[in-house]
Amino acid sequence: MSDPAIVVKNLTVTFGSRSVLNNVSFEVPRGTTLVILGLSGVGKSTTLRCMVGLQKPTSGEIYINNKNIATMKPKELDQLRKRVGMAFQKAALFDSMTVGDNVAFGLREHTRLPEEDIQRIVAEKLAIVDLEGMDHLYPSQISGGMQKRASFARTVATDPDVVLYDEPTSGLDPIISTVINELILELQHRLGATSVVVTHDLAGAMLVAHNIIMLHEGKIVWSGPPKEFAATDNPYIKQFREGSSKGPIRV
Repeated sequence: MSDPAIVVKNLTVTFGSRSVLNNVSFEVPRGTTLVILGLSGVGKSTTLRCMVGLQKPTSGEIYINNKNIATMKPKELDQLRKRVGMAFQKAALFDSMTVGDNVAFGLREHTRLPEEDIQRIVAEKLAIVDLEGMDHLYPSQISGGMQKRASFARTVATDPDVVLYDEPTSGLDPIISTVINELILELQHRLGATSVVVTHDLAGAMLVAHNIIMLHEGKIVWSGPPKEFAATDNPYIKQFREGSSKGPIRV
C-alpha cells in the first residue's frame, strides 16, 4: 500500500488568466481507488486529462508507474497509455462498430494477438460486465447503462495497471448507478488496478473509494478515507454532503 502508482506534484493548469488547477498534489497507492469530488468546473476532469496526457499542465509533475507524464515524448506516451485505461463521461463507443468490435479496438490497435485470442478476451470482458452474447449488437441497440458497461469492457480489455473514470454514473438513474459503481469495485478487485474516479455521486464514492479528495476552485480543500468524509465537520465537505446553498462553496 505504500508504493504509489500515481504521484501528482504541484499540478497547475491555466487557460489565459483563468486558473483551473493550482498546485494540486496527491498520491494514489498501488491497487487502491481514489475518488475526486467537487462541483462542475473545479478541475476534476482536467486532472484526469493531465494524467493520461490529453492535457499538458502549465507546471507540475505527474508520475504513473514512476514515469513522468509531463516530460514524455509522444512515442513514450503512447506506450504508457497502453497500460492506462480511461472510461469517458459519455460511453464514447464507435457507433459504426459492434459492441464486440468496440471492445476489441485497443487489442487490434496495440497488440499482435491472433484474432482467436482477441475474440476470447472480448467474450471474457463482456461476461465480466454482464453483456455476454451481445457482441454483435451496435451501441444504438443497447441502453445507456449497457453502453457504459461496454465502455468499461473496452477500457479494461488490455488489463491496464491504471484505470481512470470520468463521471461514470452521470445521467444514469439510481439503480443503474449502483450497478455501475459495483462494477467499478469488481473490476478493481479483479484487475488489482489503481483507479481514479471523478464523480458527483456520494453514494458511489463511499462504496468504491479507499481515499477521497475534494477540489474547490482548483485546490484540494479536504482529503481522507470515506469514514472520515462521512464524519468530518470540514465546512466544504459538510456543505457538499448536505447539498446546502449555505457555506463556503458559492455557486
